[in-house]
Amino acid sequence: MRLVLLGPPGAGKGTQATTIAEEFGIVHVATGDIFRGNVGQGTDLGMQAKAYMDRGELVPDQVVIAMVIDRLAEPDAASGFLLDGFPRTVPQAEALEVVLQERDQPLDAVVRFNVSEEELLARLEGRREEEGRTDDDSEVIRKRLVEYRTKTAPLESFYAERGLLHDVDAIGTVEEVSERTLKLLRRLGTS
Repeated sequence: MRLVLLGPPGAGKGTQATTIAEEFGIVHVATGDIFRGNVGQGTDLGMQAKAYMDRGELVPDQVVIAMVIDRLAEPDAASGFLLDGFPRTVPQAEALEVVLQERDQPLDAVVRFNVSEEELLARLEGRREEEGRTDDDSEVIRKRLVEYRTKTAPLESFYAERGLLHDVDAIGTVEEVSERTLKLLRRLGTS
């Protein structure tokens, strides 16, 4: 099974990714982990990314794409993977699509977790209070949500046009959302 998870910050992607990966025996590939791993190991791609990050610049798509493609070539991803945090833009999605077609391993589905903005704000503010996260203050949260909507709307259309986009109502307990998600994936026949 090869999946992409979409959803704004606070939608529960990371939590659900763990459940999905365990249920279907696939690897959870999170871009943050890839970045940290490449930088920590001092790989060529990691050093390129670090140079951009040290200057306060966004890491260019070609570097991000190369890191993800390298990660998907590792043996543990051969039986399937779940991408969390990638792709974030249509050019990234197009590059991923080309590589997966070349490998004859197309995506099985793209799962979008839907949550109202009010619920997201409540979740993220609660997370800030519980975990003391500085990236979860209300002004930063609103900016992140605007950025997400701006960049992700075209990405959602990209996957919808390919018949891959499937929605999950992400309101409720972790267990309720997990149940909905797993039910969807089983119905799609991707298990």
